[in-house]
Amino acid sequence: MRIGVYVCHCGGNISEVVEVQEVAEFTRKQPDVVLVRDFHHMCSDLGQQLILDDIAKEKLDRIVVAACSPQFQGSTFMRTAESAGMNPYLIEMANIREHCSWPHFDFPEDATVKAKYLTNISITKARLDEPLEKKSLPLGKRVLVIGAGIAGIQASLDLADAGFEVYLVEKEPSIGGKMAKLSRTFPTEDCSACILSPKMADVGNHPNINLYTYSEVKDISGFLGNFEVTVTKKPRYVDKNKCVACGECEEKCPVKVPDEFEEGLTTRKAIYIPFNFAVPYKNLIDDKVCLRLTKGGETCGLCQKVCAAEAINFNDQAEEIKFTVDTIIVATGYDTYDAREKKVYGYGKYKNVITALEMERFLAHAAEGEALRDLGKRIAFIQCVGSRDEQIGREYCSRVCCMYAAKLAQLLKRSDPKKDIYIFYTDMRTYGKGFEEYYKRAQREGVKFIRGRPAELMENPETQKVILKTEDTLTRQLIETEFDTVVLSVGMQPNSGAEQIASQLRLARGTDGFFQEAHPKFKPVDTLSDGIFLAGTAQGPKDIPDSVAQGSAAAARAMALMNPGEYVTEPFVSAVNEDLCAGCGLCVALCPYDALELVEKDGKKISQVNVSLCKCCGSCVATCPAGAMEQKGFLTAQMISMVETALE
Repeated sequence: MRIGVYVCHCGGNISEVVEVQEVAEFTRKQPDVVLVRDFHHMCSDLGQQLILDDIAKEKLDRIVVAACSPQFQGSTFMRTAESAGMNPYLIEMANIREHCSWPHFDFPEDATVKAKYLTNISITKARLDEPLEKKSLPLGKRVLVIGAGIAGIQASLDLADAGFEVYLVEKEPSIGGKMAKLSRTFPTEDCSACILSPKMADVGNHPNINLYTYSEVKDISGFLGNFEVTVTKKPRYVDKNKCVACGECEEKCPVKVPDEFEEGLTTRKAIYIPFNFAVPYKNLIDDKVCLRLTKGGETCGLCQKVCAAEAINFNDQAEEIKFTVDTIIVATGYDTYDAREKKVYGYGKYKNVITALEMERFLAHAAEGEALRDLGKRIAFIQCVGSRDEQIGREYCSRVCCMYAAKLAQLLKRSDPKKDIYIFYTDMRTYGKGFEEYYKRAQREGVKFIRGRPAELMENPETQKVILKTEDTLTRQLIETEFDTVVLSVGMQPNSGAEQIASQLRLARGTDGFFQEAHPKFKPVDTLSDGIFLAGTAQGPKDIPDSVAQGSAAAARAMALMNPGEYVTEPFVSAVNEDLCAGCGLCVALCPYDALELVEKDGKKISQVNVSLCKCCGSCVATCPAGAMEQKGFLTAQMISMVETALE
């Protein structure tokens, strides 16, 4: 056996802590090692050429690279070996950056010793490596997009325009998401609906998009190239094909309830259209409040009597729709923090304490000449409500609150320059293009920024004005004053349906509760589940431009995967020794990916591996009492040899 070892300096990331030459000299003494080199950047073109030349000249049949994480550059070196005619699975990587130089920066001697051990362990594994072969699976051009906010809309349009068949599922009666509720967008102050509504119309009219609104994903099974999807379509009680949205039914309906789209500031009827640019722009009936559907019999039914198109059907039932897709994009969006949980601010208790999303709807109506109520002359914004707060377990920044408060403050100030507007903040975070200039413009227009977040709000029982107390941490002044309206800048939190989707698709979630990407740098929209991608605020707080960009990025990743028409799978999967397998089924019960099943073969039951589902986690190997399970690329003999090497 002829093993070549390459130790990388990683541009100083490793060599500034680990004595690279010592590691090289140590490995030079190991059995079967015929060549050792150290180089500043092994992943560079020159570094890869070194390996190519050495394989040819020294007839190397195993390669060990001591460098960074194999997740980061493993594929680079595998391609290098393959181009030299070597099986790419005869190369090993020792991670002496993330495991040595970075965590042990203050202990260089210990880091160097550990680097020697890890490199030697990789050499031991390389000796027992076996050539492995990839398998290819057929892929079609069908994509499921879950969630039709701006990110899901952008992803769907990109895919559909490229000729892919899209199944877009949205749980609300209309697409559009939270962006549909906004008045203007920062920093350009474009009308939100003017940006969003043309895209919504394109979705509704696109021949390659199958749109399912008022629907939820009930179940997803299968794997890349063969995801079996079941969608539950809720009854609308109005035939979309017949309804002409004339408004007669709404006019006659006697029921009035708070309008969710308007954040409860106005009312709607039991039969309604979600908003004035909804897609689809059709009526539906809320079966939770409709008198006919809640009380039964012939109660009410006025809408049906006046509908000239005969579109109303009180016997409408939920429908299950099944289809198969090749890839999935999760764009489930976010929920806003429920400010009632922050009791010290009195939301839901004091009439004049509102949320920023409610203020958006106030201003949207004001732009159309409709004043929902007088907000008064003195208005305060309180930042970081539901964000950057250890007390409620939400330490992350929601990223948009500083900017939308600056936007709302300027819109209010511009509507009436006499308004006295304050923003009480922890830190102003204006990180985007043009955001700092926008913040400064707010200051120039007279918006007052006070660094200090109020601890508590109280209401003056006589005037119903809100008393605010805080300390300006810049001037050390104590402030106690009254405001006509206090606006809580609520942050983002994971969508309420995130847990169910995570369970169905086996997706990881971060400590903040949002979906976790495969890698923040080189796989920011991928997940650890093959063929599943993330878009928009499902992955974490972000603004509209970032959500649009990530929607397009997720679509591009899905396209790149499906375009070849086949998918090449890694051979790191479990394998069954049929002679040893007793068919006990323990591995089947414990497999977290449902990749194993018991089958009948030659008169006895044995386990069988679905290589498309197997993620090589090792649960079956550890469980099997007969030792019939092995992991290709991580054989039991290899693991034992590596442990023995570590203990020498």
